[in-house]
Amino acid sequence: MYKAIVRRRLQRVFEQLNRREFDAMPALFAAKAEHVFAGDHALAGTRHSAEAIRRWYRRLPLALPDLRFDVRHIVVSGWPWHTEAAVEWRDSGTALDGRPFSNQGVHFVTLRWGRVSSLRIYCDTQVLADLLQRNARQGAVEAGAAPITD
Repeated sequence: MYKAIVRRRLQRVFEQLNRREFDAMPALFAAKAEHVFAGDHALAGTRHSAEAIRRWYRRLPLALPDLRFDVRHIVVSGWPWHTEAAVEWRDSGTALDGRPFSNQGVHFVTLRWGRVSSLRIYCDTQVLADLLQRNARQGAVEAGAAPITD
């Protein structure tokens, strides 16, 4: 039952992202958390502070204004004091130059008592870096900015 609740909660988080409710995301994190995105691009890097995580979620819709997720699989293991989950997804949208984009990836999430203590995001970073560069050339300043880290 617990794992089904966590799966549903994670599905709802991606539904919130699709509804552009980015301001709600930082509240999901524990006071001591790690937010990691692999690669060398504007969304990459490691963040630990609530402020850096908040800034990252503010940047996301500015860099990728038409981002949408389609959750494929959610796997959950553990108990409330230490839960691990993997969310496999495909994303899609239209870049600022009018061309469609698509990528696929995984969020690895560690929860402690219902709060995210670790989020690690992996996707095809070359596809993402190219997309961000295209959006930066179209005027999305945040898409070409240095990673937010702390």
